[in-house]
Amino acid sequence: MAVNDPAAPPPRPPLRLGLALGYWGARPPADAASLVAEAEGLGFDSIWTAEAYGSDALSPLAWWGSATKRVRLGTAVAQMHARAPAATAMAVATLDHLSQGRVVLGLGASGPQVVEGWYGATFSPQLQTTREYVEIVRRVLRREQPLTYSGERYQLPLPGGRGKELRLTVHPRRTEVPVWLGAEGPRNIALAAEIGDGWLAGFHAPQRSGWQEAALAEGFARRQPQGRPPAFEIAANLPLVMADTVDEAADRLRPLIALYAGGMGSRRHNFHFDLFCRMGFAAEAERIRDLYLGGDPLAAARAVPLSLVEAVALVGPRGKIAEEAAAWKEGLPTLLLVSGPLQNLRLAAELFL
Repeated sequence: MAVNDPAAPPPRPPLRLGLALGYWGARPPADAASLVAEAEGLGFDSIWTAEAYGSDALSPLAWWGSATKRVRLGTAVAQMHARAPAATAMAVATLDHLSQGRVVLGLGASGPQVVEGWYGATFSPQLQTTREYVEIVRRVLRREQPLTYSGERYQLPLPGGRGKELRLTVHPRRTEVPVWLGAEGPRNIALAAEIGDGWLAGFHAPQRSGWQEAALAEGFARRQPQGRPPAFEIAANLPLVMADTVDEAADRLRPLIALYAGGMGSRRHNFHFDLFCRMGFAAEAERIRDLYLGGDPLAAARAVPLSLVEAVALVGPRGKIAEEAAAWKEGLPTLLLVSGPLQNLRLAAELFL
């Protein structure tokens, strides 16, 4: 295919690294500030916060981000049902000014247990909600006219109410803040490719990602005539554990994988469980889920096979990790999200930057 062929895919951008700070446990992490400083010093591209039903994603990002000068500041993810789309747009406009234009808005829907149990909102129709939410956020930031919207999920102003059409009073530093979507299933991945500026993949298995490539292609096709935008980015978590033996390293990740496969949702609705099944680990994921929901998370962790750990993470001695890093360098992601300790950040920088 000729270099100037308009049908040719855009050139692959250089692989970058992000620091995944996640969300808190019972208390704030004591080492977050030092991790952020180390990541920026090592040449990381970005830092990312998250939320579940504890710490929120925006406050820590603003607090720790205030000590940085260069890295992008991203939410991976901010939950859509936690805030009205206009409130999210207000927060983004504010933080983008304070950071001098470094914000990346990562959005996600979480799952029915959190959406309906914690926020008291209806989860379905999730795809339509995402589509409308993103459009409203973008309308608010563009300030082209007072905000109105008539959708299946959102109607602004509220029909029959006393509201009026309003326009954001702050003039955004950027009217096109990048919006990335957290997505694990094929339809959500396709939607991210269709309407988003990036995709947050979560757990990722670079050698088992053909179905994700197909979903992205479907979404990019719906963006015609331009197809995949040149700036579209794909971020994936890269669990990284260096230890003397593979089993020692894998044991540190097994409880986390068991939690996501078995405990992040119900027996009927667990999108992380579905993700592991699509990777080719259906039987293993079912056993993990049964043990976890049966009240034995330790047995569930022991049931996580090494093959699953090695599919979604780099584990073991340094030489093994360096050898297996090639699959991640050649895979779908353009951005790998790494979490602490400092040793992990330094190793990731040596391997990928």
